[in-house]
Amino acid sequence: MDWGRAKNVLIYAFLLLNLVLGYQLWMDMRDRAGASPDFTSLSGATQRMMEENRIQVLSPIPAETPQLPKISYTYRPGAQGDPVPLEQPVDTRLIYGEPKELQSAIGNQIADLEQYRHDPQSDRESTFVYRPLVHGQWPLFNVELELFHESQKIEFYREPVLEIEPTGDVEEQKVLSASKALSTLIERNVIPPRSSVKDIQLGYYGQMFDTEVELAAPAWRFTLDNGEMIYVQGISGDVFTPKKP
Repeated sequence: MDWGRAKNVLIYAFLLLNLVLGYQLWMDMRDRAGASPDFTSLSGATQRMMEENRIQVLSPIPAETPQLPKISYTYRPGAQGDPVPLEQPVDTRLIYGEPKELQSAIGNQIADLEQYRHDPQSDRESTFVYRPLVHGQWPLFNVELELFHESQKIEFYREPVLEIEPTGDVEEQKVLSASKALSTLIERNVIPPRSSVKDIQLGYYGQMFDTEVELAAPAWRFTLDNGEMIYVQGISGDVFTPKKP
């Protein structure tokens, strides 16, 4: 055996392995940097309060400030009734795959399933929560479609009795930035010390008054590490901290 040649082969293989591992490490670091929160959008005073109160922001801070209207909708929670069994239980893994896979599996039983989006922050034990989308993009946080699962199978569902009214004549207004909304919560001490903000999302929210027609406005939702959700109205900047049901 040519030991010199074998030694060279091993050296080259080792160098190639180091290159591959180094590239993977660089990609991981780049991805983490890309997903890191950008605190430059927060004022120095806000950042100091975060440090003093040991508040962490683990979610990227969205930069979008779209023009959105307020909406009116009818929603009758009492009319939903008991959960309805699926014709054929489906694997829970479909929740985390491509939306079209779930649509193909149960879309024939749930009307307009493609107009809903999974809201993992709102999931409960044995229940996946989906939110209806306003204009196909913005989740309506007051309303939910529930998918009930057991032993890694989705077996039942309960869909909302909901109708969102057209917004063609409603004035659109620019939504305040997520960084401004976050600064409001920190500077007003709404976020408790030693808390972490794990998710920031723009959607629609409004206090419900059990009337025939409910109103909702664009709102930023901040989800804390303890599961608490805080809403900042995207036009007025009003803060809402609903209690868990």
